[in-house]
This record gives sequence, structure tokens and C-alpha cells, in this order.
Amino acid sequence: MIFEALGAVAIGLAIAVFAMRRLPDRFPARGLTLATGPVAALLGALLTRSILGPGHPVQVMLAAVAVSAALLSVLVRPPRSRLRRPAATLKGHRTA
Repeated sequence: MIFEALGAVAIGLAIAVFAMRRLPDRFPARGLTLATGPVAALLGALLTRSILGPGHPVQVMLAAVAVSAALLSVLVRPPRSRLRRPAATLKGHRTA
């Protein structure tokens, strides 16, 4: 069980580092992202192991990857170019 937990943390950290390198400007804080990945992977692994029981290491690791990726995707912000300005700040727009 300890190897599954350590493996899940390593996988979660790898996913978080990859996400930070791929989209550095889309995550709110580096520390938050690097902490969320391993913790989410560990949570997914422990939850899956408690449901399935011992003897399913592949499924446990797959769940760790899935939960880590899912929770990291919650942190992603939209790109700056897609953010819309409020209508009152647009040029030529009159307010009543």
C-alpha cells in the first residue's frame, strides 16, 4: 500500500509539473498547483483502494491520474485574450 501511495503522489506531482510547464499563465499560483496535483492523486488512489481492496494496482493508479487531472483542471483560468471587458468600458458605448 505504501508503494501505491508514493506512486500516486509521484504521478500527481508529475502531472502538476507538466501542467505548469505547458500552461504557466493559466494557473493561479504555482504552489497551489504543485500541491493540488499530488494531494488529488493520493486522494483518488486511497479512495479507489478502499473501494476495490488490495490487488488492483493498475486501477488505483488510473484513478490517481484521473482525479489529479480533474482537480487540476478546476484551477485552470481562461486565457487573457478570451476575457471580456465590461460593457461600460468599451469605446463609443453610451450609458443611460
